[in-house]
Amino acid sequence: MILYNVTINIHESVHDEWMHWIQHKHIADVLATGKFTSARMVKVLVDEDMGGTTYSIQYCAENREMLERYYEEDAPRLRAEGVALWGDKMLAFRTELELISDHKTV
Repeated sequence: MILYNVTINIHESVHDEWMHWIQHKHIADVLATGKFTSARMVKVLVDEDMGGTTYSIQYCAENREMLERYYEEDAPRLRAEGVALWGDKMLAFRTELELISDHKTV
């Protein structure tokens, strides 16, 4: 499994509007591409020197090929929408992670 992690810092002035968009539109749009099986959104619990609030969204892809297809077929359009709506009020960076093992309590 491949985790596509998007870390986003959002400015306070657009936080509430952005939160509605990310949870009710953007994540749904990414999942609707069919390239990911699930998504999880978490808040990063550190105070940023630059201000704002930071979140991490982890999308799960079955394999590297699905993630590559997302990059080629969907990412440019979905990223452009975020830039058009939020501009410099939203700073994002992306990380690719490979799941090695998953552990749970019994």
